[in-house]
Amino acid sequence: MPRTFQVPDYFRSRIVGAMRDVRRRNDPRKRDLEPSRLDLGPVSFLVPRHFGFCFGVENAVEVAYQALDKHPDRRLYMLSEMIHNQHVNSDLERRGMHFLRSATGEELISLDTLTPEDIVLIPAFGTSLEVKADLERRGIDTETYDTTCVFVEKVWRRSERLGKDDCTVVVHGKRYHEEVRATFSRAQQTAPVVVVRDREETETLCRVITGEESAAYFFEKFRDRYSDGFDPERDLKRIGVVNQTTMLVTETKEIIALIRDALEKRYGTAKLQRHFQDTSSTLCYATHENQEAARILLGRSPDLAIVVGGFNSSNTTHIVSLCQAAVPTYFVSNADAIESLERIRHFDIRRQKEVATTDWIPGTRPVTIALMAGASCPDVLLDQVIHRVADWMGAAHLIEDALASYDNVAVA
Repeated sequence: MPRTFQVPDYFRSRIVGAMRDVRRRNDPRKRDLEPSRLDLGPVSFLVPRHFGFCFGVENAVEVAYQALDKHPDRRLYMLSEMIHNQHVNSDLERRGMHFLRSATGEELISLDTLTPEDIVLIPAFGTSLEVKADLERRGIDTETYDTTCVFVEKVWRRSERLGKDDCTVVVHGKRYHEEVRATFSRAQQTAPVVVVRDREETETLCRVITGEESAAYFFEKFRDRYSDGFDPERDLKRIGVVNQTTMLVTETKEIIALIRDALEKRYGTAKLQRHFQDTSSTLCYATHENQEAARILLGRSPDLAIVVGGFNSSNTTHIVSLCQAAVPTYFVSNADAIESLERIRHFDIRRQKEVATTDWIPGTRPVTIALMAGASCPDVLLDQVIHRVADWMGAAHLIEDALASYDNVAVA
C-alpha cells in the first residue's frame, strides 16, 4: 500500500480533493489518464489525472511541519527553499522556520551563526557534499531532517555507477538549480561531469563529441558547466546521461538520443555499446505522469489553461510550456491573480516577469478551462482558483451540487 503523509489540513482541498477521491476509488491502479471534469454550467474545469504534491514534496512538507511542532524551543533553519512554492515557504516562515539561502544559492543567514543545538532541514532537492560537510563541521545533524527526494537520490546513485564504469556524466538540467548543484557535487566524485540545459546546448556538445569542434570550442561554450580537470578529447568518449528530475521528460529523451547518435557517428554502430550507457531509468515517475496527464488533457480541446504554482518551479514551468503550445495559458501563483473576467495577472516564462492580460476568458459560453498545478502546489490553491472564476461567472452556487454528484466529477 502506498505510503501516506501527514500534510497540514489547510493545504488540502474539498473540491479537487473530492475529484481525487473519486478517481482513486474507481481507478486505484491509475491506468486511466483521462482528465476529470467539474461542470458548473457556464464554466467547466478539466483537471488532469496527475497533478500537485508528489511523493518527495509530501515527505518534505511532513518532516518540516513535524519539526516545527516537535521543537518549539529550538531554532529551525531550512537550507534553502524547501520546495519551489512561495505559499508553502511563506507559511513555514510565519511559523518560525528560517531560510539560510535563497533558491539560487545566495546567503541569507551566515552559517557562522549556527550552533550544534540548531536544527537544519535539507530540502527535497538535496544539497552538495561541500555544504553538507560544512554543516557537519559545525556540529549540525544532517541526517535526521534530510528531506531529499528518493528519486533525486536515485539519480545520485546512477551517477556514481556511471563514474565507476569509466563514463562521463552528462546532466540534463539547470546548472545552478539546487538539485543540479547537489547532483554535480556527487557525480564529480567518480566521473567527469558536464551540464546541458536543453536540446540546443546538447547539439553544441555533440559537435565536440563527433570531432567537428575542438576542445577550445567546448571550453568557450561550457565555461561554467564542467567539472575540474575536464578534458573534452578524453572525457567525451564514453557517456551516460542523467537528468534533473523535474525537467521535461521528452526533452531528456531527445538529449539522450542526440548523444547516442553523436557517439554512433564518431565510433560506429558496432562499437556504440562501448561508448554509450542507456540511463533513461533516472526519469522521475511523478514528472513523467504529470506531463503525460497534461498532454492527454490538452487533447480534449479546452478553451484555455490556468497553471498554478511557484514561478521558480522547474516542473511547473514545463507544464506551462506544454500548455502554451496548445491553448492560451496563464501561469499564476494563486487566485488573487484573477482580478476579474476582464483582467488576469500571470507570469511570462519567456520574459521572466509578471504581466497582465485583459479579456482573457472567451465571451462564448460554456467555457472549458484546463486547471493544472506543479508538483509543489497545494491542492487548496486550485480550489481557490475554482471559487474565484466561478464567482466571476455567477456559478459559485453550483459547486456544492457538483460535488454531491459523481456524474459531474467524472472522467471527461
